[in-house]
Amino acid sequence: MAEQLSADVVVIGSGICGSLAAQKIAQTGASVLILEAGPRVDRGTIAANFRNSPRKNDFMSPYPFSEWAPHPIYQPEDNGYLEQAGPYPYPAEYIRMVGGTSWHWAAQAWRMLPNDFVLQSKYGVGRDWPISYDDLEAFYYEAEVKMGVSGPENNGSPRSKPFPMEPVAMSWLEQRFRDRLATGGYEVITNTTARNSRNYDGRPACCGNNNCMPICPIDAQYHGGLAAAAAEAAGARMVTNAVVYRIEHDAKGRIAAVHFYNPDKQSTRVTGKQFILAANGIESPKLLLLSTSEKYPNGIANSSGMVGRNLMDHPSNSLTFEVDEPLWPGRGPMSPASIQGMRDGDFRSTHSAFRLDISNSNRTQAVTTGLIKEGIYGEELERRIRHQAAHQVSIKNVLEQLPNPENRVTLSDRKDKLGIPTPRISYSIDDYVERGMVESSRIYEDIARLMGGTNLKHSPQGKYSNNQHITGTMSMGHDPKDSIVDAYGRTHDHENLFIASTGIMPTVNTVNSTLTAVALALRTADHMIKAGLT
Repeated sequence: MAEQLSADVVVIGSGICGSLAAQKIAQTGASVLILEAGPRVDRGTIAANFRNSPRKNDFMSPYPFSEWAPHPIYQPEDNGYLEQAGPYPYPAEYIRMVGGTSWHWAAQAWRMLPNDFVLQSKYGVGRDWPISYDDLEAFYYEAEVKMGVSGPENNGSPRSKPFPMEPVAMSWLEQRFRDRLATGGYEVITNTTARNSRNYDGRPACCGNNNCMPICPIDAQYHGGLAAAAAEAAGARMVTNAVVYRIEHDAKGRIAAVHFYNPDKQSTRVTGKQFILAANGIESPKLLLLSTSEKYPNGIANSSGMVGRNLMDHPSNSLTFEVDEPLWPGRGPMSPASIQGMRDGDFRSTHSAFRLDISNSNRTQAVTTGLIKEGIYGEELERRIRHQAAHQVSIKNVLEQLPNPENRVTLSDRKDKLGIPTPRISYSIDDYVERGMVESSRIYEDIARLMGGTNLKHSPQGKYSNNQHITGTMSMGHDPKDSIVDAYGRTHDHENLFIASTGIMPTVNTVNSTLTAVALALRTADHMIKAGLT
């Protein structure tokens, strides 16, 4: 007979959203069980893995690949975990281990703008959210305190309380971009980040390692591993290497249990009063679609047929150029500052909003690789490495993408080692994004001019990268016919199943999705507690 476990609240996924929701609920005295598909790995091991990796430009290389809980890998070759159905590739990167993908994020923790919640009402495109900015503001602050967020006070998002700390000191590169672009009317502001500028919550201040991705070696930057530890400290129990493959319901449609495999494919049934699905925007819909039954032939929470649909990210391209003074990128955070003036406006009716990120990543490896490919060696190589590493910079756009039901996650015919179907991704880039790309390229050229730019190198035309901000696949909304969860993250179809994930965001706006997803998860936990559901 299969082993059984039970708890008041069962959380599927130990990433930053699931762990912080679990912590909040466990602090009330309720029993909380977290099921994590992957293993537990400590920061020291991850940092050592990166030091020893031959692929320093591969941010996934330090993170373990588990055959029982596979994730996408693209270097040195694509492992084929995600089946690409096209027409445009969507090479998502994420980590399946305790703490999830925020182990290797850039820690950008922007709030959305009030108008981002009413995109359809105000601009006639996209969708409106079932909540307003004001509904989320207190939970934004709660998330910022937990994560240790700092940023400029005047960044477009109203605040009822100041940031927990001051921003990390500006690098020389940031100062020079700020001063020189101001002459052209561009305001460069320090990024809002979950990165310590002083000792905070037992962790040290940023010391400028310029290693924010793939791992901050000193934990000056918040991540899901810290969130998971906080959940366990509050009393939550963690079960690792527990790959949930089925959600079970009773005759009334309530969730009765979930089933997971261990690496040897031994099955365990886990019962609970309430369930929170907190995997990412690809793995969560995959599990819902897997969990079919006679009552729910299209999967759990999918009476609308919308599970997996409206996949969104932030398409990006970039410009690399040389400035006319030495800035020596590589000292301080990798992504220190941005230009925010294009995040909102009437233009959103016709083209995507965007922000521009200024990179401070060390350029030595990229420069050296490029010069060697050109056949440069000896003293000339050394001279040009020194010059280009000091003068070469990069900027990129981060564009809003509208929800499109044909951009979606489904199940492929492929199966992993445990016999579980892998995800199939259908994805495209529409004219709304393309028009935003044109406008951002015009601004690229202006920025390069103001910086005395030479040797301008744009990304290949029509080739965009995603930013691993996986949203939209389980959208929240008032209408069960076109959404998966309500305003509190409760699924319309199952009264005791909640979802805490970037996937419930109905639109993607222009900023990294993590802080908003955490705020939503904390709001869900708050609702469950106040409603006596825990």
